[in-house]
Amino acid sequence: MQTVYVKGEEIHVTPIEYKILCLLAKNLGRVLTHTHITKEIWGSSLEGDIASLRVHVATVRKKIEKKDSLNKCIQTHVGIGYCMVKQD
Repeated sequence: MQTVYVKGEEIHVTPIEYKILCLLAKNLGRVLTHTHITKEIWGSSLEGDIASLRVHVATVRKKIEKKDSLNKCIQTHVGIGYCMVKQD
């Protein structure tokens, strides 16, 4: 079972969201390109995959980041990809 906890609270994520979180967490502090992420998640990197990735990352953010927080654990690098950073 794929379980994600944020500050001790269990958060429901879909299998794709879980894969994205795991990939970013395994590469903490590294910027992963859209192409790299989509190839790891879907096995391809078509334009539709990148658009879908953006939607999934937005959904993950809503689930794991506080709405009022300026500190975001998933950073967007415009035109490049995403990076997960450690939060205090």
